[in-house]
Amino acid sequence: MLILNKISRYWLCQFIGWGSSMAISIFYYLTLSVRTIDHFFLMVVLSVLLGIIITHLMRIIIMEYKVLEKPIEPQIIYFVALTLLFSVVYAFADVSLEKLFGLRDTGGIKISLANEITRTAISNFFLLFIWNLIYYTYHYVERNRRQVVDTLKLQSVVKELELKTIKSHINPHFIFNALNSIRAMVDENPTRARTAITELSNILRSSMQAEKLETVPLERELNIVKDYLALEKMRFEERLIIEMDIDEDTLGQPVPPMMLQTLVENAIKHGISKMIHGGIVKVTSCFVNNHHELIVQNSGQLDSYINEDGFGVKSTQYRLNLLYQGKATFEIKNVNVDMVESRITMPVAAI
Repeated sequence: MLILNKISRYWLCQFIGWGSSMAISIFYYLTLSVRTIDHFFLMVVLSVLLGIIITHLMRIIIMEYKVLEKPIEPQIIYFVALTLLFSVVYAFADVSLEKLFGLRDTGGIKISLANEITRTAISNFFLLFIWNLIYYTYHYVERNRRQVVDTLKLQSVVKELELKTIKSHINPHFIFNALNSIRAMVDENPTRARTAITELSNILRSSMQAEKLETVPLERELNIVKDYLALEKMRFEERLIIEMDIDEDTLGQPVPPMMLQTLVENAIKHGISKMIHGGIVKVTSCFVNNHHELIVQNSGQLDSYINEDGFGVKSTQYRLNLLYQGKATFEIKNVNVDMVESRITMPVAAI
């Protein structure tokens, strides 16, 4: 049992499959064959060993050229082409080795090498076709199963994110600070105070809806970020400088809800709030090399991020991995001595 645990599923299936093929050949020879074939058992063993080698080489090519990641039509072309090619290779190797060691028995009938290879290739084609069909079907089912599991994980992490966003990122300190700023403005600037209340309610509403959506248009996410920065501007006043560099063509691109807001909040919490004279928060959205990039830059140093719990950074990485299956990246780094940059790179979505 311990040995079986150490053998990969692929090799276990190879041994079981080819072992079954050998057992079936021997069974039919012993029960239905009308004549004795010299060296039959040695020929069967040789054919099975060649089959294992040939199919393994075929698998290496499938993996090397990432056939299973291609669209369905190229996959079918590769499927047929590889089956035909390796049927001929398998037949040539099988016939050549049997002739080399004097194992091939033609029953006294003279058959040319080309005809022998052709007959054997036709027989091997059906064998390799079945092997490929099982291999492709397994990976297709496995890929769909992983997608279902990843979808369930994403739903779970989004629900968790909603709670943690309300408790951590849209935290009581931010709400209290915003309410205190609003209270101070009620008498001297009631219009601004009413606007601030609307901005705060927009942020809270968006955080509560995050669990229901996998993505939202960037324009919607930017509106929440602008509301958040407007509230923080009341608190930091001249200490906070806000810059926006948004390519209008990116406004319709889907982005995970509250992700950009989380990065901006981290920029305020770990950067601006720790600097006596404040600093800059700059948000950039653009297309680069057929990818959508979201960049948040803020005055400060990355060291101040590392000493915190890091939920914002961890949740960003985890959500991107689940949502984009490894096709999106996130990095946070020091750009220079007094500037930190958070960068999200996502595939461009057709709109």
